[in-house]
Amino acid sequence: MIRKLIKYFTFFIFILILIIIYLNIFGIKTNKFNTKINSEISKINKKVNIDLNTIKIRLNLRNLTFEIKTLEPKIFFEDQKLPFQEVRTNVSIKSLINNQFSINNLIISTKKIKIKDIISISRSFKNSAELFILDKIIKDGFFMGDIYLDFNENGKIKDNFEIKGFIKNGKVDLLKRYGLDNINFLFNIKNKRYYLEEVSTNLNQIKLYLPFINIKQNNKKYFVNGEILNREKDISIKKLNSLLGDNLNDFNIENINFSSKNNFSFNINKKFEINNINLKSEIDLNNLKYKNKFTGLKKYFPSSEEFINLKEHKVFISYQKDKLKIKGNGKVSIGKKIDKLVYKWNKNKNAYTFNISAIIEKNIFLLSALNYKKDEDLYSNLNIKGSYKKDKEIKFEIISLSDKDKNIFEIKKLKLNKKFKIIKFDKLNFNFINSNKIKNEIMLIRNKNNYKIIGKSFDASKLIDDTLNINNEKVSSNIFSKLNSNFILNINVDKTYLDQNTYVNALNGNIVFKNNNINKLSLESFFPNKKKLTLTISKNRNNEKITTLFSNNPKPLINQYEFIKGFEEGVLDFYSVEKNNISNSVLKIDNFKVQEVPILAKLLTLASLQGIADLLTGEGIRFTDFEMKFSKNKKLLTIEELYAIGPAISILMEGYIDSKKLISLRGTMVPATTINKTISTIPLIGNILVGKKVGEGVFGVSFKIKGPPNNLKTSVNPIKTLTPRFITRTLEKLNKN
Repeated sequence: MIRKLIKYFTFFIFILILIIIYLNIFGIKTNKFNTKINSEISKINKKVNIDLNTIKIRLNLRNLTFEIKTLEPKIFFEDQKLPFQEVRTNVSIKSLINNQFSINNLIISTKKIKIKDIISISRSFKNSAELFILDKIIKDGFFMGDIYLDFNENGKIKDNFEIKGFIKNGKVDLLKRYGLDNINFLFNIKNKRYYLEEVSTNLNQIKLYLPFINIKQNNKKYFVNGEILNREKDISIKKLNSLLGDNLNDFNIENINFSSKNNFSFNINKKFEINNINLKSEIDLNNLKYKNKFTGLKKYFPSSEEFINLKEHKVFISYQKDKLKIKGNGKVSIGKKIDKLVYKWNKNKNAYTFNISAIIEKNIFLLSALNYKKDEDLYSNLNIKGSYKKDKEIKFEIISLSDKDKNIFEIKKLKLNKKFKIIKFDKLNFNFINSNKIKNEIMLIRNKNNYKIIGKSFDASKLIDDTLNINNEKVSSNIFSKLNSNFILNINVDKTYLDQNTYVNALNGNIVFKNNNINKLSLESFFPNKKKLTLTISKNRNNEKITTLFSNNPKPLINQYEFIKGFEEGVLDFYSVEKNNISNSVLKIDNFKVQEVPILAKLLTLASLQGIADLLTGEGIRFTDFEMKFSKNKKLLTIEELYAIGPAISILMEGYIDSKKLISLRGTMVPATTINKTISTIPLIGNILVGKKVGEGVFGVSFKIKGPPNNLKTSVNPIKTLTPRFITRTLEKLNKN
C-alpha cells in the first residue's frame, strides 16, 4: 500500500513538474481572464476599454508570478482605436490562491501611434503640467516603443514608470517664432530622467543634429544638458534672420558657411522659465561675407572693396550667467589680398573687454596724416586691447602697429566717449621712416591735464601742406571731446622738416586750447642758417583770432603752391583776423624772385612781351614787393588785391577762387621799366601815353583768367593807359623803397 502511495505521489510530482515546466516554457492560452483584466483596467481609467484576443499565460518561477500576454489587442480611448503590438502584465500566484486577482503592472508595446494620442492617454492617467504643455506645443509626429507601468493598491501609476522607443517626424511650435519639424530621436524615460539620443531636426528650416539630450527632474525643476551639431554648412541669411530676428541686418551679412559643435545645459523651474544657461561652442567658419560699412576704411586700406570676407576661422564661444567669451582666428580679406586675424572678446553683464591682433602682410596700409605707407608683402602686426561698458566710455589699453622694418606706432591708455571722441590718453610714441625717407622720432606724453610733444625729428610737410591748401576745410580739433582753457600742449622738437629737404631746428612753444579750439599759440624755430620762423595765434577783446606768421626763409612755405616754381630768397610776413569762420588776411613777401609762374608766363607770351616771358622761364624774375589782401569764407577765397612790383614787371590783380569749382581773376600787368619812365615824366604824360606813332604808348596788358582749374580760359588786351589805382599803388611802393 505504501509502495502504491509512493508510486502515485511520485507520478503526481512528475506530472506537476512537467506542468510547471510546460507552463514556464510554453504557457497556456485562454480567454477566461479577459473580462477580469478589462474590469481591472476600467477601475484604473474608465475612458480606456480593451478588447483582448486570446491571452497567453506563462509561469515565472523566479517571481512566483503568472505572466499574462496578449498580442495586438484592440484598445479604445474615448472610442478611438489605438494600434498596440502587445500588452503584458504579471499576476502573483499568491493573489490567485487568495482570490485577489489584480493588475499591479502593465507592459505595453505599441505600433506606430500619433504622439498627441499618447499624450492624451497619459493625461487621462496622470494630468501633469508637463503633459499639458506638451499637448499644446506638439503638433505632429509618431511614437513607437515600450511602456512599463507599475500601479499602487489604489490603481494609480507609480513614479517609477519607464518608457523607451523612438519618435518619428515630430513637429513642435515654440512661441510662434521658432518651429521644429522633422524631429527624429530615440529616447528612454525612467526614474525622472529623460535621455534622448541621435536627435535630428530642422529648427526654422536649419538642419540640426543632437547626439544626446539628458534631462533630470529634481522636485519641480529640470536640469537639461546635451550636444548640438549643425549639419548644414551653407545657411541662407533668410533662415538665420527667422531664427535670430533682424539683428543680423546690422552686420550686412551676405552669406555664411559654417559648421559647429555645441555643448549646452540649462535649468527649467516650476514656472517653466529657463535659467542658468551654459553654452560651449566650437565653430568652423568656412566663409562669412558682409558688406563693408566702414566708409573710412579705404583711407587706411586703399585696396579695400565693397565686401569683407572672413575665411577659415576657428571660433570658440563660452556663455555662462551673463558671461560671454568669444575667441577665434583665421583669414580676413578686405579686397583681393588675404591677411590674418586673431581676436578675443569677453562680456560680463554690461562690461566688455577685447583683444585683437591682425597680421597685415599682403595689403597696403596707409597713415596719410603721418605720410606713412606700408607696402605689399611687408609683415606688420596690429594690436588693439581695451574695454568698454554699454553706452559709456571706451578704453584702449594699447593700440600698436609695428612692421618688419622696425617702424612703431603706439598709443597707450586712450579713452574715447560714446561718440568716439578723445577724452584723454597717456602716451603716443611714433618711431618710423615715412614716404619722404625721413626718420620720425616723436612722443606725445600726458602730464595731468596737459600734454607735451618731444622728439628728435618730425616731418611736418604733410601737415603744412594740408593746412596751407585753400581747398581744405578748416582744420579743427573736434576729434577731442573737450579741450578747455586748462589744456596746454608744450612742444619741443629738435628737428622739424618743412619739406623733404628743408628743416628747422629747436621748434618749441606751446598751444592753449579752449572749447576745442586753439585759443593761444606761440611757436618759434630756426633754420640751419640761423634765420627765424615764428607763428602766433591770439584772441583780442572782440573775440577775433589774430594769426601771424613770419619767416625770413619763406621758400619751404611758398613751395607748397604748385603754381609757383623756383621761388628763392625773400622775407614773408602774414597777418590774419578771423571771426565767425570768416578771415581777412594780408600776405607780404619782400625781395624775392621766381623762376617760373606758368599762368603769368602764358599771359606775357600772349601779349607778345616775349623778353619778359623768357626771363620768367629762365634765370628768374625778381620782385621787391608782393602784397595780397584776401578773405576766406569756407571754401571761397576772395582776392581783394594782389600787387607785386619788381625791376622787370609789376602786377595788379583781383578775383576769387571757389574751391575746386571755379577760378576768376582779372588785372593789369606792366613792364616796370615803362612805369618808372612814366612816373619820372608825369608833366609830359600826354605825349607818352598817346605817342607819336602807333603802338609807342602801349604800357602792357590787361587780362582775365576764368574757368575750372583744369580748363582755364585766358584773354588779354594791350593797354595804353594805366588806371589811377595802379599808378597810386606803384607810387606807394616806390616811395616806401
